Amino acid sequence: MKSVYVAMIAAGLVMAGQAQADEALAKAKNCMACHALDKKLVGPAYKDVAAKYKGDAKAPAMLAAKVKAGGKGNWGEVPMPPNNVTEDEAKKLVAWVLSQK
Repeated sequence: MKSVYVAMIAAGLVMAGQAQADEALAKAKNCMACHALDKKLVGPAYKDVAAKYKGDAKAPAMLAAKVKAGGKGNWGEVPMPPNNVTEDEAKKLVAWVLSQK
């Protein structure tokens, strides 16, 4: 039984580390210049993005494409410029954004 608790704690630490790493990636890629976790800046709050796309199986791929190519019109008239990220980075960023509550 003790090993189950140890495994759960280890999994929690790995997930917490991943969440921090993805927030660090968002900061490194200057995403946080226009977005915040819980309030609108230039772009929408990440919590609002997560709420809007909750349960949408197509959202991760669509949003990763928008992160790379940029987009306009889903959250107002201010366009999001294309971002200099790899496909893997875009997927990590989107997974992190969609995990916000």
